[in-house]
Amino acid sequence: MLDILVINGPNLNLTGKRNTAQYGTRSMEQIVLSLQENHPMCRITYFQSNHEGDLIDWLQKAGTRDEDTDLHLYNGVIINPGGLCHTSVSLRDAAEWLHEQNITVVEVHLSNIREREPFRQHSLLSDVCTRTFYGLDAYEKAVGYIESAGVCC
Repeated sequence: MLDILVINGPNLNLTGKRNTAQYGTRSMEQIVLSLQENHPMCRITYFQSNHEGDLIDWLQKAGTRDEDTDLHLYNGVIINPGGLCHTSVSLRDAAEWLHEQNITVVEVHLSNIREREPFRQHSLLSDVCTRTFYGLDAYEKAVGYIESAGVCC
């Protein structure tokens, strides 16, 4: 069983309601349920916050080890930092620390930020993440990537 943490940043609680032409009509609850159904060998933990510090706390938690087994709590992390990908050095530092702990971190975006407005085209996290996926199926691709890589603690 792979334990995967899915973390979403600001405004992603509005997925399926906000700018559906850009971000799709499915809610995050529907996306996570689909991930759980399509990947029965993965245990998906989902967290969303509009607050940067909460996201950093969860990333740090993902890098800690279980006291009894000395294994990381999660085999992989999928993060959609939302607009914080363009501005948050602190979030980048937390993702980089996970990378240093040999935890696979996959960045996802529901839209292709490289094809959006100029201020949205650069992500501070991309170079410290193992992979980045764009599009309405980005979460599915990310779980599939972690699963196929045989990521282990």
